Amino acid sequence: MRYVILISGRGSNMDAILAADLPGRCVAVISNRPDAVGLLHAAARGIVTVALDHKAFPDRAAFDAALAAEIDRHAPDLVVLAGFMRVLGEDFVRRYQGRILNIHPSLLPCFPGLGTHEAALAAGVKLHGASVHFVTSVLDSGPIVIQAAVPVLPDDTAATLAARVLAQEHVIYPLAVRWFLEGRLRLIDGCVRLADETPASGALIAPVA
Repeated sequence: MRYVILISGRGSNMDAILAADLPGRCVAVISNRPDAVGLLHAAARGIVTVALDHKAFPDRAAFDAALAAEIDRHAPDLVVLAGFMRVLGEDFVRRYQGRILNIHPSLLPCFPGLGTHEAALAAGVKLHGASVHFVTSVLDSGPIVIQAAVPVLPDDTAATLAARVLAQEHVIYPLAVRWFLEGRLRLIDGCVRLADETPASGALIAPVA
């Protein structure tokens, strides 16, 4: 199987996926920011990199169309959003329905959007974490594939909590991508199916320190 990774910054989740020795081939890394450090990391691995600056397009629809054309040029089976900080339009999402994954730094459906760690601290939750989900046209609301939970400690700041969550992102995202590339993970009628299991809302990794 072939997959494309979309990034906007340093690409730490991209690095975790590429280091996981997955049963597929990353055929391109695309960023909406030409200065994204992750492009350098991908190029160092011999992967094709593309900078597609969203600021060069008149509107979101024009950027989405150009991005889709670039993705299709590489003919991937899977599109992986790894810190891609752009909201994608409904037409774009529909084009890759069932084969586009994202990771979000919260235990969805709690705290969608930005500022998740600050929101978790303000809410006083005792568990926080990360979720891998299929992308739908509703932001951070797609069917959940897998989640990992971490404790929220009394002396946590947004930065310390983010670091603890990020470590778990690097565990669960390569795992979810592996499941898809192995043909075990599919989205069928809006439900996540893993191998021959019955429909599930997503596996949960036990809380870790």
